[in-house]
Amino acid sequence: MSGSRITALGHYQPARVLTNEDLAGLVDTSDAWITSRVGIRTRHIAGSDEPVDELAAHAAAKALAAAGRTPDEIDLVLVATSTAIDRSPTMAARVAARLGMPGPAVMDINVVCAGFTHALATADHAVRAGGAHRVLVVGADKMSDVTDWTDRTTCVLVGDGAGAAVVEAAAPGTESGIGPVLWGSVPEMGNAVRIEGTPPRFSQEGQSVYRWATTRLPAFARRACEKAGLTPADLAAVVLHQANLRIVEPLARRIGAVNAVVARDVVDSGNTSAASIPLAFSKLVEQGAVSAGDPVLLFGFGGNLSYAGQVVRCP
Repeated sequence: MSGSRITALGHYQPARVLTNEDLAGLVDTSDAWITSRVGIRTRHIAGSDEPVDELAAHAAAKALAAAGRTPDEIDLVLVATSTAIDRSPTMAARVAARLGMPGPAVMDINVVCAGFTHALATADHAVRAGGAHRVLVVGADKMSDVTDWTDRTTCVLVGDGAGAAVVEAAAPGTESGIGPVLWGSVPEMGNAVRIEGTPPRFSQEGQSVYRWATTRLPAFARRACEKAGLTPADLAAVVLHQANLRIVEPLARRIGAVNAVVARDVVDSGNTSAASIPLAFSKLVEQGAVSAGDPVLLFGFGGNLSYAGQVVRCP
């Protein structure tokens, strides 16, 4: 069995930016109301001609280029998404087709906002078991497709985008770059975050999610660090699901990551569901906020109510 590592990241956001002032023209809200409650100032919104797989493919292409890999070198594609309108072909199959891949295994993973960290763990397990050597892992969501733009409690939260990682087998004798996953769910709270109905619409019990995330998740995050043989103080960065700045900031403090850079991409991107963690992580790397080899905690939580986190080494 061989460990795995992230060798490169990439991200993509649509060109259109929707500001809080723009939203104030759609619903009864204001910049002050939005920023005081969720900390979001802008979000990117895809057009009707930009499907989820297109967002995913753009991010994936950037990750492949950064890794110095060609599409034919990938043997497994995993796309974490909860906004795929069609059941088949999967988003992973469509991404593979867009990139001209000759025949990888393809699979979608729907764990909503925790989708990317679940998919990353799945990629790591596949490599360790010998089922894959190089894996493309993408988190992509077009939340604007499942949003009621007349509901001010939800439309102010969401954005569209994608982030991707190339995962490869670690060289023999070297340390694995992806730590053991800590994952689970709270089935009795499964209805706290929903995308359901015809047409599907996003809704949530915001206060319930806030209380659960800020009280229960710190212990889970610390356990993910323990499984990696580290303490929170060892972390160089913390990348949590970018749900709401009022969740991200207190949660990062309660984890005890006193020396870590805390990703706050939610301010500029909104809640992009499965895309939020790879999007924020890719930006930290691009900005030089973290260095190669640095330990970074990734932790996703949200729909189902599911969670998953692991410590990874920065590419």
